[in-house]
Amino acid sequence: MSRPDLIAIEHDDYHAEHVGQTADGKQFFLTTPFVPSSTGGGGEYIALYLFDTAGNLLEARIDELGQRATLDRAERRRLYEARLIELGEVTYQRINVAPFALERFGTTFGLVVRPPYDDEDVWAVEMQPGNYMAFFEPWDSGIYDT
Repeated sequence: MSRPDLIAIEHDDYHAEHVGQTADGKQFFLTTPFVPSSTGGGGEYIALYLFDTAGNLLEARIDELGQRATLDRAERRRLYEARLIELGEVTYQRINVAPFALERFGTTFGLVVRPPYDDEDVWAVEMQPGNYMAFFEPWDSGIYDT
């Protein structure tokens, strides 16, 4: 078992509903990361990640929406739809992207590699914040755990 170079994410009707390719060939992933309320208030976000054809992160557009308890759901939907529209014409399909991590709003975002804790554990890649998608070998399966 080894650290992954690329992770496949298969388009689906759940967390990977908005993954695919733009008309100019970029890969994209539009998602809604969160910091759980149990960690001191929590936070809701919209993240649009853009990747080149080789799967390298080009850009991360992240909107901070505030705490879940005071979230304006209509505004969240409006911002999410605006991010989707700014992509232009897209094809929803499987993407292959490299793990990445970046800091915004004092929080780590991305497809973050987690090495094994001990000899019994395995490598993982977790969608952060929120760890709402976790990928394991084989890295090209496109399947994730929630």
